Amino acid sequence: MPSLNLLPVSNSTIPGSNKSKTKVAIVGATGYTGQELVRLLLQHPAVDIQAATTQSYNGKSYGEVYPSYTKLTQLVCGDENLDELADQVDVIFLALPHGNAAAKISEDLLKKCTVIDLGADFRLKNHEDYPQWYQFDHPQPALLRHSVYGLPELNREKIAGAKLIANPGCFATCAILTLTPLLRNGLVKLDSIIIDAMSGVSGAGRSLTLGTHFNECNESVKAYKVGSHRHTPEIEQALAEVAQSQFPVSFTPHLVPMNRGILVTAYASLINGVSQEDIWNAYKAAYAEEPFVRLCDRACSDYPYPETRWVKGSNFCDIGVTVDQRTNRVVAIGAIDNLIKGAAGQAIQNMNLVCSWEETAGLMQPPIFPA
Repeated sequence: MPSLNLLPVSNSTIPGSNKSKTKVAIVGATGYTGQELVRLLLQHPAVDIQAATTQSYNGKSYGEVYPSYTKLTQLVCGDENLDELADQVDVIFLALPHGNAAAKISEDLLKKCTVIDLGADFRLKNHEDYPQWYQFDHPQPALLRHSVYGLPELNREKIAGAKLIANPGCFATCAILTLTPLLRNGLVKLDSIIIDAMSGVSGAGRSLTLGTHFNECNESVKAYKVGSHRHTPEIEQALAEVAQSQFPVSFTPHLVPMNRGILVTAYASLINGVSQEDIWNAYKAAYAEEPFVRLCDRACSDYPYPETRWVKGSNFCDIGVTVDQRTNRVVAIGAIDNLIKGAAGQAIQNMNLVCSWEETAGLMQPPIFPA
């Protein structure tokens, strides 16, 4: 297969300028993630939403599907035809269930526009992992080598030149950002990493399942997909690149009765002689210049560790870290909004990089509190 021409979107509009806006399409615009893309992109100074497609609401105005958008947009939900959309827009966001995007993307399509896939179809580099973790055979394994893993804090330069971006999973985003400084600096034993994570119910999507009915999940917390969650290989793949070494992690997700938010608590055994100061310095060095990562300083705050309420509705990832001296383990805690930094906001962050805009364009909404 010939290599792709990895050039960024040709329209390098600068937010706030008088130049024409970049045209985008949202495929799967009526799910929770698609709705967040619409909400955020309507506020973006350099973007024009040309199309919003859906499988369930074709012909309906977006305000009929989500009344909160009445008088905010004239979008009408349309059919999904990626080839036609690619001729009309600069960027296509795919907010589809896993397994739906892989067969729809072609090299010819990628020559016309940039595709940002919010599903998992291009996250894993080894096509042989898909049957085990996602229960489908990848129809285009050759395209996997062209995709760039869209975590800006790790892959900023690669993203800027990409035509096919695999937006990370929500659990994976939070876990990777929470652990990266420890691995990058060789501060922990790689075979000791345990990740406990909690997610709000919106992480399961808008389609109904028994486990997400109100009476099934309210007033209860449960672990699920123990030892088999599909974000496990994604986390291991990214952390292996950081550590320059392959290793397994123990990852257990939990469903909690709230609408949105992810909290990750990660544990690892320290290399002998590593101090709290060493760890704190590693996190400050890693994230001091990152616009969407905020460190919680337990020494000077009434809120020493991250909480989901302080990131809700925002593209921020809050991280706190401490050493358990008794066990010689580090405990690192991260929090994100699963629908924004864990999905739509990060996708827009990736678009900003591709278009050579300020990375924060359209994404500096403060968290919502109380909510």
